Amino acid sequence: MADAQFMAFLVAITLLTISPGVDTLLVLRNSNRGGWKDGVVSSLGICSGLFVHATVSAVGISVILLQSSWAFSFLKMAGALYLVWLGIQSLYTLRKPIIDGVTPVKGQNFTWRKSLTEGLLSNVLNPKTVMFYMAFLPQFINPDSDLLMQSLGLAAIHFMIGMLWLCALTVMICGLKGRGIGKRVEQSLQGLTGVVMIGLGLSLALESKK
Repeated sequence: MADAQFMAFLVAITLLTISPGVDTLLVLRNSNRGGWKDGVVSSLGICSGLFVHATVSAVGISVILLQSSWAFSFLKMAGALYLVWLGIQSLYTLRKPIIDGVTPVKGQNFTWRKSLTEGLLSNVLNPKTVMFYMAFLPQFINPDSDLLMQSLGLAAIHFMIGMLWLCALTVMICGLKGRGIGKRVEQSLQGLTGVVMIGLGLSLALESKK
């Protein structure tokens, strides 16, 4: 993978990670429920699910490559346009009201198995992540090399970025517990994510045409 491709991957995968979604809400909720241990273990479960997506994606890409190289090129174009669609969605959500804070879950003690399972299922069953991996990874995979190892390697990078971000959220929510989280910060993050995703998607779409 060329340096420019690697940087594009890092930008896109970081934007996917910090974009508010089901996984983010789960970490915030569980951190509020059982403290930093609950949040960290939930984050570990979420990020472990990335390797499941990488494996499924590699198998799917292999099937497509067996059909034709044209189908693989079409998949790359679809992935680039999907990035644009995600960016538009991020900007569209700015029109919707954002609910401050996280609903606490009371009366439950922290257990690592429960938190790990909740995090794993939250990620594995998230259709957004399934579609993103299937449509996105072909942009950065060499079809002539081992698809599974490449996919798992990219997932490992995503794992590290995801753990850093979600653990940071855990520390933040534990420190701000009872104070709430400002709407403007979340809206700014959502808007920035949308704009960059659209730009990156258009760039990849033009590159796929070459």
